[in-house]
Amino acid sequence: MKGGVAVLDFGSQYNQLIVRRVREMGTYCELFPGDAGLGEILTMEPSALILSGGPSSVYGDDAPRPAPGVLDVNIPILGICYGMQLLALHGKGRVEGGHQGEYGPALLHHRGDSRLFDSIESGLRAWMSHGDRVVMVPPEYDVVAWTDSLPIAAMANPERGRYGVQFHPEVNHTVFGRKLLENFVLGISGTGRNWNMETFAEEAVQKVRLELEDGGKVILGLSGGVDSSVVAALLHRAVPGRFVPIFIDNGLLRMGEKETVVKTFRDHFGMPLEVIDGSGEFLRALSGVSDPEKKRRIIGRVFIELFEKAASGIEGITHLAQGTLYPDVIESVSFKGPSATIKSHHNVGGLPERMKLKLLEPLRELFKDEVRELGLRLGLPPALVYRHPFPGPGLAVRILGDVTVADLEILRKADRIFVDYLKENDLYDEIWQAFAVLLPVRTVGVMGDERTYDRVIALRAVTSTDGMTADWYRMDSEHLAAISSAIVNNVKGVNRVVYDVSTKPPGTIEWE
Repeated sequence: MKGGVAVLDFGSQYNQLIVRRVREMGTYCELFPGDAGLGEILTMEPSALILSGGPSSVYGDDAPRPAPGVLDVNIPILGICYGMQLLALHGKGRVEGGHQGEYGPALLHHRGDSRLFDSIESGLRAWMSHGDRVVMVPPEYDVVAWTDSLPIAAMANPERGRYGVQFHPEVNHTVFGRKLLENFVLGISGTGRNWNMETFAEEAVQKVRLELEDGGKVILGLSGGVDSSVVAALLHRAVPGRFVPIFIDNGLLRMGEKETVVKTFRDHFGMPLEVIDGSGEFLRALSGVSDPEKKRRIIGRVFIELFEKAASGIEGITHLAQGTLYPDVIESVSFKGPSATIKSHHNVGGLPERMKLKLLEPLRELFKDEVRELGLRLGLPPALVYRHPFPGPGLAVRILGDVTVADLEILRKADRIFVDYLKENDLYDEIWQAFAVLLPVRTVGVMGDERTYDRVIALRAVTSTDGMTADWYRMDSEHLAAISSAIVNNVKGVNRVVYDVSTKPPGTIEWE
């Protein structure tokens, strides 16, 4: 998309937040590597530039720097933390290390006459996270903000449209951060509000039609999750006669999952949905396997085999659609490079190169909340759009140990009781993700006058904004008691229920 704000990434852990905050004000924003060439950046035709923070020192031998000419462009520039230090160094100011770092909240005071702080009170809380600091601003710059321990917390050269802040306006801990970013983007740079899902949907449909204007068909592995469902709805609107979604039942789905997918996409939308029953193949391949990473690899391999077989029976396929989102793209272009692998990704990997299909990723510019908004505009049911995330390997990673038909039946029933209770008691939408886990242990219990020795179900419910971090949901004890009683009394083979109170980190949301 043309126009908007370009953000240069110098390794900040908050780079996604900068992009999100700008988009939230209705302005398009895109992230580039910190060393992206000027020509690459200008292809976007940005009306403003933001330099992110980062962990480096500007004087370090391997310190990331913008490409030649980038800081000389004739558009407004805002430097955040490390980005401010880059601006200072470029303008012949001075940056020093060796001072006591600031990590956490600080009260920020400002002069009151800078457009950057328009309608922002002095003395409000800002979030600091830096070691080095600017100790002398460049010529033509003024100091416009400070804290009790930081003499230069913001600087400005309004004639050239250059601004720098040592704090992080993109995080919620900076209470005036959103307003400051609006002052820069909408006020100082004059960037318009050019970003909404209605416009995006129209442009995305046109892009798909242009990509397929020479004929051909596009296929999609439809899981029934939010991302693939929105891709399906978009492709069905764009090229309804040349789009074939393929749903593979791996036998690891929740209760009623397959029926819901068929009802929604084949019956309601009228899509030519291909349904493949692969439950036997998956369960045979998983027999006796308890290691979670091996489970994921097996599921990925069998999925590809079945998907390739199904696709080979469809004539004229030229494109493969995937539900890649912008956080995935950001991770691949980040200055820091891809994060360390904690576990194999929930979603199954790509198809073999021998299929020779062109890749179509119509959601690659969107964050998760934007995908949900787009789904509603495309006519997807709200219950599907706002459903909790579900891992690609399905219940296989919620059964700790071997995966068996009997254990799948136990887990399906327990999970259904848990989720249905949350919906019936208006708790579901307060929670990011909720599910049941079947543990590989048995415990002694008493039911009636008889001793039991049965399985344990763990309940997991977390709150989150993006899944990167998560906190356990503080569920009322009366709700927990009711859910536990319903599971123990209605799921044969379970005599104990526990509640997971772990955060992410150090734990993960899923147990495997």
